[in-house]
Amino acid sequence: MERIRLGLIGAGGMANAVHYPSLAEMPDVELKALCDLDEERLRKTADRFRIAARYTNYRSMLENEQVDAVYALMPPHQLFDPVMDAIERGKHVFIEKPPAITSDQCLQMATAARSRGVHTMVAFNRRFIPVMQKAREMVTAKGDVIQVVSTFYKDYRGQPPYYRGAVDILTSDMIHAVDMLRWMAGAEVVDVVSDVQSRNASYANMFNALVRFENGCVGALLGNWNVGGRRHVFEMHADGISAYCNPDSTVEILADNGQPIVFSAKEVAGSEENRVYYGFAAENRHFVDSLKAGREPQTNFNDAHKTMQLVDLIYRNAWN
Repeated sequence: MERIRLGLIGAGGMANAVHYPSLAEMPDVELKALCDLDEERLRKTADRFRIAARYTNYRSMLENEQVDAVYALMPPHQLFDPVMDAIERGKHVFIEKPPAITSDQCLQMATAARSRGVHTMVAFNRRFIPVMQKAREMVTAKGDVIQVVSTFYKDYRGQPPYYRGAVDILTSDMIHAVDMLRWMAGAEVVDVVSDVQSRNASYANMFNALVRFENGCVGALLGNWNVGGRRHVFEMHADGISAYCNPDSTVEILADNGQPIVFSAKEVAGSEENRVYYGFAAENRHFVDSLKAGREPQTNFNDAHKTMQLVDLIYRNAWN
């Protein structure tokens, strides 16, 4: 494919903030059609990105527009049918996280995509943050990763459950930290022990887990939505080297008891824009490049299913 024609479902915040701006600047991408239930939001987004074909029914868009791939950007509990409808019509699919409400839903989507020979991608953008990729390259150049830490904290005190309870925090949001454990370790999960609690809430909002991987690496997951504010940081360790990563600001590398090496997320990305230095532009570029090359994107539905399975294990293996 020389040019990828896209049908877009959803004109919400993430679509307008990071995904469509990134796609609009790619000369090998055509934003061919847009669908949203909210007609005012549909008009504003379509005008902004100069999209001529506009729909309030995504099935009509799929039937009437010749597109190569579909972006389905919507709340997770509304995602399954649009994704399956696109797959059944032979369209490649890009979605935001989480890939589904349950791991079984994700598996069914992955199975359908495989049977139709279409490529899929879930927007686990942390894997595509330039400074995180540089840190991982530096650590793995020294040796095998032996320990990783994935931390995600937020102050969500007094707030209702996500989407009125349609999806839990670990699956919907903290799944970024879960997925990063897998990516940093670079191996499959073999064992999990965990603690899940509800702190001053009617739903689970504190998650801690130890994860052992096939390559011997041990991962620690630390998350709490009942604390003082947002902090989302990572660690990677190999023999003689450590990376302490805050992708919002800087990464510090310590190696062989030498002086710390510090570099900033914005400098590595070459941009002050959040959608660039925080990996959103790169994940969209990865999807387009994968389609043009005829290969599966890194965070395809099959791989995302493994992250969903780790979420399941954190719940299943929690201390009573």
